[in-house]
Amino acid sequence: MIDTGVRPDTAVYRSLIQGFCTHGDLVKAKEYVTEMMNKGMLPPDIMFFSSIMQNLCTEGRVIEARDILDLMVHIGMRPDVPIFNLLIGGYCLVCKMEDATKVFDDMVSYGLEPCNITDGMLINGYCKNRRIDDGLILFKEMLHKGLKPTTFNYNVILDGLFLAGRTVAAKEKFNEMVESGVSMCISTYSIVLGGLCRNSCSSEAITLFQKLSTMNVKFDIRIVNIMIGAFYRVRRNQEAKDLFAAIPSNGLAANVVTYSIMIINLIKEGSVEEADNLFLSMEKSGCTADSCMLNHIIRRLLEKGEMVKAGNYISKVDANSYSLEAKTVSLLISLFSRKGKYREHITLLPTKYQFREEAATVELFDTW
Repeated sequence: MIDTGVRPDTAVYRSLIQGFCTHGDLVKAKEYVTEMMNKGMLPPDIMFFSSIMQNLCTEGRVIEARDILDLMVHIGMRPDVPIFNLLIGGYCLVCKMEDATKVFDDMVSYGLEPCNITDGMLINGYCKNRRIDDGLILFKEMLHKGLKPTTFNYNVILDGLFLAGRTVAAKEKFNEMVESGVSMCISTYSIVLGGLCRNSCSSEAITLFQKLSTMNVKFDIRIVNIMIGAFYRVRRNQEAKDLFAAIPSNGLAANVVTYSIMIINLIKEGSVEEADNLFLSMEKSGCTADSCMLNHIIRRLLEKGEMVKAGNYISKVDANSYSLEAKTVSLLISLFSRKGKYREHITLLPTKYQFREEAATVELFDTW
């Protein structure tokens, strides 16, 4: 280009710098930035480098993103809070919390004041990496600094506490959130209701759900799925069915998770024909069963002794080019081996799965 007498402009330099930064050659990137400045051109601004860093962090290339921060400092640019937030979020994403904390300290040493987003990222990182106590300490420090926790901050802490099985502390934090006047979103309700159900507090989840319903809170299908499961868990089966039936009138559409919960529980209660009909209804609605759902149905039917129907669903696995999961294979071997409970019924399975006794394990695993 230069040999032909064409002088590179700012756009050309920016493209070159971006390319070298993205591919990790910061030496060349520095050379071109210096060349731009020597020619009296304005170097790329902070938003330019921020965009590159964000892409690198999203890909997990945080070390390279950190190198770009060093490049910015080298050319006399002063990083701002969002730049440091990118790095902190990047290190949290790759589970390097010590590095994230170091960037936080560097940020403070630059004379920058961390914001809610900064603290929120670190708290989220701690909670996702099972360091809930560190997250709680930082949350308290936010309060001491006079920062008001956001909905996101509370959601992260609530999710972390429920994941750690600390249900009492989670409920206290939820009550604190209510009393503080911080607005709640669908994600908040999903975290709390799901957390209660996962920690054997389905009845409490139902009570909260019913209270929220009287307040005209609009739920999404994730929450409806959680609550259908909760009703079944405490054997309030009819209420689960009523909630499922009300999905269209609430402006929602059942998804594969919804149908899976319903069908599995119908089989569990012995309503196998009803489960079959619901599966057909699901297919007609345009919702396609995934591998996880089919495997779960097969295991439930096998456990119920419904060999013919289990065989039908095994055929659906083949028709969709799915595979049987290890748990399903193990159950088949257990039930249909020489000493298995249903050995004499093995001919009810598709021919492909009628394995020989002596080579059961080898044949089954080789088939899939």
